[in-house]
Amino acid sequence: MSFKIAIIGAGSVGFTKKLFTDILCVPEFQDVEFALTDMSEHNLQMIKQILDTIVSSNKLPTKVTATTNRREALTGARYIISCVRVGGLEAYADDIRIPLKYGIDQCVGDTICAGGILYGQRNIPVILDFCKDIREVAEPGAKFLNYANPMAMNTWAAIEYGKVDTVGLCHGVQHGAEQIAEVLGAQSPSELDYVCSGINHQTWFVDLKLNGRKIGKDELVAAFEAHPVFSQQEKLRIDVLKRFGVYSTESNGHLSEYLPWYRKRPDEITKWIDMSDWIHGETGGYLRHSTETRNWFETEFPQFLEQASKPIDRSRRSNEHASHILEALETGRIYRGHFNVKNNGVITNLPSDAIIESPGFVDRFGINMVSGVTLPEACAATCMASINVQRMSVHAAVSGDIDLLKLAVLHDPLVGAVATPEEVWQMVDEMVAAQARWLPQYADAVPAAKERLAKSTVKTREWAGAARRNVRSIDELRAEKAALKQAV
Repeated sequence: MSFKIAIIGAGSVGFTKKLFTDILCVPEFQDVEFALTDMSEHNLQMIKQILDTIVSSNKLPTKVTATTNRREALTGARYIISCVRVGGLEAYADDIRIPLKYGIDQCVGDTICAGGILYGQRNIPVILDFCKDIREVAEPGAKFLNYANPMAMNTWAAIEYGKVDTVGLCHGVQHGAEQIAEVLGAQSPSELDYVCSGINHQTWFVDLKLNGRKIGKDELVAAFEAHPVFSQQEKLRIDVLKRFGVYSTESNGHLSEYLPWYRKRPDEITKWIDMSDWIHGETGGYLRHSTETRNWFETEFPQFLEQASKPIDRSRRSNEHASHILEALETGRIYRGHFNVKNNGVITNLPSDAIIESPGFVDRFGINMVSGVTLPEACAATCMASINVQRMSVHAAVSGDIDLLKLAVLHDPLVGAVATPEEVWQMVDEMVAAQARWLPQYADAVPAAKERLAKSTVKTREWAGAARRNVRSIDELRAEKAALKQAV
């Protein structure tokens, strides 16, 4: 088979390499063309070297091109994959730093909460530019696979305003299932049959069977509490399981910032999180992790090139959805996964316009969702709070309405639990002013925001958060990796 796949934001080095090798694990796909595009010529050339090394080492006919000209990359593409982070780590640092001044302590800040909403404001205008290019120069009927966060907002904008065939893809469901399989003593995750449904990063395991035997709440709680590692790393998640009756797909750190109950009192945050790794609730944990990962890649690039020279092992194909979807669409081999799409009645007790994440099957006829899912009431209520924030955020991003943006942030569960309306209004002014170069839709609103900031009497504080760690140096990372290697 020969067709073109464009990857936007291909400078996301580790993830681009994973998607690339996954796709080449499909025997029929060795003749495809990969068109990489990114704003950074430096990042683009680094990833191209890695992918070229994979191709030459495996003696494949695969073609890899790289260009900063997005339309050139998208021209004739049948599939477009987005991994973009608009504003990069610089803007991301503001997503964490500025809300902390108002008492809002985020672990990740890329889905909702103050950071996730502003991230969406930066991404959505660019996503709509992608969609315009896809409509104009990609292969007719091209499919847009969005991996970029905030997943629901980006996908919502692409479908409602971009008018492009779009599916949002994430790996939270798979990782949650792996955890459940482990605590239940399964030999392999394949022994676990599950139905997960909800919205991205708030998806719920509403049905669980291990080797055909139904697993109930009490058994699952007991299994997690008995696990020597997860009982400490997932304390908040286990608490939600006890109260809601179902397990959430999302990590302890992610889940903590989507709810109004666990991160609102600084002196109680450490009760619910674990500092063994960033994903379990550390303040600004993903920002630190992303910074260290980028620094490590820049420094250890020769090591990455050496790893790329190894043969592709098809048995190690990852469980990321993209390659499996493409395989199903092109070959007809059926794939079952969990996909982010417009609801349209798939989940009976969530709004039709919402972007939901739920089970579906893929074959030559496309992505076919399993309809008629009804969430437990508490799960639906929690999802609804986020959906309302997402809807306002998308509409604000498209219209450039700063008042609507402030209302979206005000209605965010964690922000609302911590900050007053007056604080929210000033915080949004400060974030929009700080990120103005990535927010063209708010250009007319920035001068007034700066004037209000100059006259403001709302008090803020310089606060690192309840559980902040410093970015580690390359030497520190080397020492840690060496220690882990010795321990193994």
